[in-house]
Amino acid sequence: MAAQMTHHHFTVDEYERMVECGILTEDDRVELIAGEIIAMSPIGPLHASIVTTLTRLLSRAVPDDVLVSVQNPIRLPNDSEPQPDFALVRDADYRRAHPTPGDVLAVFEISDSTRAFDRDTKLPLYAAAGIAEAWLVDLVAGRIERHTEPGPDGYGTIVVGRRGAMLTSTVVPAVHLPVDTVLGTST
Repeated sequence: MAAQMTHHHFTVDEYERMVECGILTEDDRVELIAGEIIAMSPIGPLHASIVTTLTRLLSRAVPDDVLVSVQNPIRLPNDSEPQPDFALVRDADYRRAHPTPGDVLAVFEISDSTRAFDRDTKLPLYAAAGIAEAWLVDLVAGRIERHTEPGPDGYGTIVVGRRGAMLTSTVVPAVHLPVDTVLGTST
C-alpha cells in the first residue's frame, strides 16, 4: 500500500509569520504561490546582468511617484506572495506591509529556466489580481512581451518586442525599453 502524501495550504499570513519567527529567512529563496511554498531557481549570470540593466533603465525612467522594487515580494489574493524580478509600485511606505495589487502598476519577470512557470503560473496570478501590466523578458526566445488588459483568465493583449524594437509601458509611459539594450548582444 502506497503512502498518501498530504500537502498543507499556507495563507499569506501563515507564510509571513514563518518569516517573522525565523522558520524562513531572507536567505531562503522561496515564494508563496497559491498556498504552496515554492523554491526559486538560482540566478545565473545572464539573468543577473539583465536585472542590473533593467534596474538602471527603470530607475532612470520612472517618475518620482513610482518606486522600482527589485526582487521583493508583493502580496496577492489567493494566498500568493510572489517575488517578481521587478515591480513598479506607487510611492508609499512599505515598511509594515508588502505592496498589494492596488499599489502595483507593473511587474517584470526575467525568464530562462523559469519560463514555463512564469508564463503559466505567475502571469495568470498577476492578471487575476488585476495588475495592469506584466512584462516577460523571455531569454529563451530572445524577446520581451508586454501583457495588458488583465482578467480572471489572463491578460487580454500581448505585445511582443523582438530585436530592434522598443516597447513602452501603457501604465508608466515614461518607461521605454529597447529590446536590444535589455537583452544585450549575446542571448
